[in-house]
Amino acid sequence: MTVDISKTKTEVGNYFVSNYPPFSQWKPEYIPDAIEALDEPPRIADPLGLYLHIPFCRKRCKFCYYKVYTDKNASEIEIYLDALIKENEIYSRTRAFQGRELRFAYFGGGTPSYISEKQLQYLIEGLNRHVSWENAEEVTFECEPGTLRKSKLEMLKQIGITRLSLGVEHFNDSILEANGRAHLSPEIYRAYEWAREVDFPQINIDLIAGMMGESDDLWRDTVRRAIELEPDSVTIYQMELPYNTIISREMIEKGLSSPIADWPTKRRWVDYAFAEFQERGYRVASAYTIATRKKPCRFIYTDALWHGGDMIGLGVSSFSHFGGVHFQNAHSFEEYLALLDEGRLPLCRALSLTSKQKLIREMVLQLKTGSIDTAYFNRKFGVDVWKEFQPVYERLNEEDLLTRNNGTIELTRSGLLQVDHFLPEFFEPESNPIRYA
Repeated sequence: MTVDISKTKTEVGNYFVSNYPPFSQWKPEYIPDAIEALDEPPRIADPLGLYLHIPFCRKRCKFCYYKVYTDKNASEIEIYLDALIKENEIYSRTRAFQGRELRFAYFGGGTPSYISEKQLQYLIEGLNRHVSWENAEEVTFECEPGTLRKSKLEMLKQIGITRLSLGVEHFNDSILEANGRAHLSPEIYRAYEWAREVDFPQINIDLIAGMMGESDDLWRDTVRRAIELEPDSVTIYQMELPYNTIISREMIEKGLSSPIADWPTKRRWVDYAFAEFQERGYRVASAYTIATRKKPCRFIYTDALWHGGDMIGLGVSSFSHFGGVHFQNAHSFEEYLALLDEGRLPLCRALSLTSKQKLIREMVLQLKTGSIDTAYFNRKFGVDVWKEFQPVYERLNEEDLLTRNNGTIELTRSGLLQVDHFLPEFFEPESNPIRYA
């Protein structure tokens, strides 16, 4: 039987499935596989993306588990930007990159909007000397509201940002402060107004259901305020507690009970938000995303990745997927810089996927959209996924988490709200016990 996930508490550990196989299976000894993939002939027709990790923040949120720094000065930031440019140049010289154009680029963090306009201009000019996103269909830039000025937003529009993502998380100042956010609600409204005036093609806001101190009333008020802004899309995550967050460390060191709402409560809050937005004409785009119907809203970054597309991650600790090989950069700031100073790609571990692993990866990631086309997997892998994973699918069907409709497998609303909890059931036996995805 499937674990009764309707009664689980939010304890320390990561449930969010962002990739497959799990990162713990990636090893330093597989780095030659990544180098070999980069030396293959270029696959001109395949989508290619670029992720740029900007690991600097005004302060570290109590729930943050990303590689971020709050203690770097302007000189250290500029050294890091030079490293990003150099890493990009190294990739541009590889055989597999020749003749390929970027379909998407994504600036993530950390806080990309933390760096100054001058630093940003320097970075863009340096990157574009080697790999340009001039013809990219989507260029996303994550922002923390308190780091923005209208002039910086105008510059972002000028350099080709098509999708601005504001890390709002919540509209209640007490909640924001309790969870260590650097901004407060006045900065949200100011930044959003400027972004609308600058007129980005797509503006997304992020929310988190279940932050410390959350209540039904406060969540309903945050949803109401989000609706009033009329964003083009909204991404809503359910708060979890990976091991390296401040909250998790305090729980472990002090023996504290979880300060985060349980999973049924968080799912109820996300369900409420989705329903409220749907009443106002929004559509559910994935387990985490709702989008307006008033204008086209595409999500090329995830769509390409979840269908096996190539993406190179630049920056400390960044992840890449290229030619069927996963690889990750060095975890430490100093090691990342040192390897690039030697003219080497700053890789620390990798994993070459088998055909079965590629199938599982695409299937579990695409299930996050709410449905999968079984014919797609037949064409690409020669596999009937329902038959291949029949015991799992039938069990999830019996529990009303998904249905089978002709050529599609569709998640129910309940299934979509808890998709990350049951996706590991599709993993290979050696990966299934690994909770930290």
